[in-house]
Formats: sequence, C-alpha cells, structure tokens
Amino acid sequence: MAASLTSCSQEKAAENSAATEETMKVSLVRDDASKKVEVLVDGELFTAYIYPDTIAKPVLYPIQSAAGNSLTRGYPLDPRPGERVDHPHHIGHWFNFGDVNGLDFWNNSSAIPVEKRDKYGSIVHTGIQSLGESGEEASLAVTADWNAPDGKTLLKESTQFTFKADSGKRVIERITTLTAQDQEVKFTDNKEGMFAIRVARELEHPSDKPEIFTDASGIATAVPTLNNEGVVGKYRSSEGLEGDAVWGTRGNWVNLTGAVKGEQVALVIVDHPNNPGYPTYWHARGYGLFAANTLGQKALSDGKDELNLSLKPGESVTFKYEILVYSGTQPDDATITAEAAAFGSR
Repeated sequence: MAASLTSCSQEKAAENSAATEETMKVSLVRDDASKKVEVLVDGELFTAYIYPDTIAKPVLYPIQSAAGNSLTRGYPLDPRPGERVDHPHHIGHWFNFGDVNGLDFWNNSSAIPVEKRDKYGSIVHTGIQSLGESGEEASLAVTADWNAPDGKTLLKESTQFTFKADSGKRVIERITTLTAQDQEVKFTDNKEGMFAIRVARELEHPSDKPEIFTDASGIATAVPTLNNEGVVGKYRSSEGLEGDAVWGTRGNWVNLTGAVKGEQVALVIVDHPNNPGYPTYWHARGYGLFAANTLGQKALSDGKDELNLSLKPGESVTFKYEILVYSGTQPDDATITAEAAAFGSR
C-alpha cells in the first residue's frame, strides 16, 4: 500500500508540474507615465525595464524569483534594512562601460559632484520599438542613446530582450547592438563593465573584512563588514573555480547560488561565442557585483591580455548574454553547460 501511495504521489506531482508548465504565461505591461515596462509571469512580477530620469541608464529592476523574492539589491531605489549602501550606480541589471572615448558611463549616478560630471556619460532611453507575447515567452525591443555630458550622441543602442519562464526556471536574453554615430568611438580596456547585476544581500559572499574599491577616476568607495546572518552566496564558474577565485578569470558562464528567505535559488550569467573577446573575463565581487566584462581584459588579467575595441562612424558591435534564474533548485554544471550550448547556437 505504501508503494502504491508513493506512486500516486509521484504521478500527482508530475501532473501538477505539467499543469504548471502548460499555464505559465509571460506578459508585458507598458506604463509610459511611470517610465517602465513590467514583465509578469502568470500575473506576478518577474522584472521590469525602467528608465526614470533619476538614474544614468535604463535598467531591469528588480529581478525576482518564482516565489517573489528579490534577487537584486534594493538600494538606491528601494533600500532595505541590513543591505549595503555603496556604489549607487549599481542598480538591478544594466549594461555599460567605464571608458568610452574617455568618458565613464559605468560609475555615473546622482552621487557624482556637479563639478566632476563632465567626465561621465549617460545612457538615455529613446523609445520602445515593439512588444510581443507568445505564451511562455515575451519580447521587448528598446532604443537608447549613449550621450556625452554636452548631449552629443556617441552611440545608438538597439536592445532586444526576450523573457521566458517554465515551472523551475526563468530566462532573460539580451541582445544589444551599439552603432557609432559621426565620430570614431573607442572602448579602452577598463575594469568597469559591462553586463552586470547587483545582487541582494543574501546572495553576497559572507564578508570578513572591510574593503575599499577605487574606480578608474580614482574615486574610492568603502565596503564595510556587515552582519553575515543569512548571507550564503557562492560563485562557481564554468572552469570549476569558486568564490572569490572567480574574479579576474575567464569562463563562458558563472553560477551564483544561495538562498533567499528559505528559497534555494541560482542566478547564472551566460556569455555568447559571438561576443568580442569570448570567453569573457568576470568582474564578480563577493560584495554583490556580478558582472561579465569582455572588454576589461588588461585590468582583470593583470596585464596578460588586452582588448581595445573601436568603431568607425556607422560601424556596429553586438553583444549577447543570457540570465538564468532557478528557483527551488540549484543546477549542476552539466545542466548549465547544456543551457550555455543551446544559447550559443542561437
């Protein structure tokens, strides 16, 4: 009888899982007045593309698990008790770079003193080109301008987001094309970049000492030691490196595992073989900055490699990345490698 009950339970679980997969729906809610497009999974918020005037680039914020737990830090938009308040330019998920024709797009924020803002660039949302929904998948196409402090546009950005969901995994694919305008644009090898997420406190590595990080302009930011209760994050790269050892190494994916409010989660960034400098270097810090920086080779390799990218007027470069969000499970290397291979074939 016990065996029969177990069998019935397994069958019921399988039926419930199948039903969940069949009913999973990804939808988009456009709200021009609030300057955002929400991405919903079965009516619940997964993430949102937001472009308020108060930040120096459009971002995806927040990114949430299937249980509704935020995997991204709240500060500076929605500070939470116990989280870090360093690096105010680290918001949700973003894409930019620290040296574009000598301008720092990465570190720009409202915290920059007025007298120093001539050294920073801004990415300005210019339009929503299309929205599409198809069951477990939705797409969003947007445009933006990479502007110098005087308002001159250096690059036109065209980005296609694809959002997917099933019972145990959510996916964000990003394809961004940058096109130089009426002058040559140089991306000079720089540590500050490119495809990034600032994660929630729970997904940081436990901190055992305060640290100070200095950006390319010499501005220092202190990152203090905090209460480590519930902080259990750990990086693991495609090369088998773990923890802080991942920083400054190459790999085609990195998996950040942990738990948020008791929910086992994994947050994965996947590089694409067509990206310049593949496989990327990882600017993945224990304090919560999780970034793939394909154009930061000299800085991240201690001078062993270097990649300076330049675009003549009218020339373009395209970057492709994938974010995988697992809820209730933590995938093994083989699972992520298979996902990365599938993404790399597209």
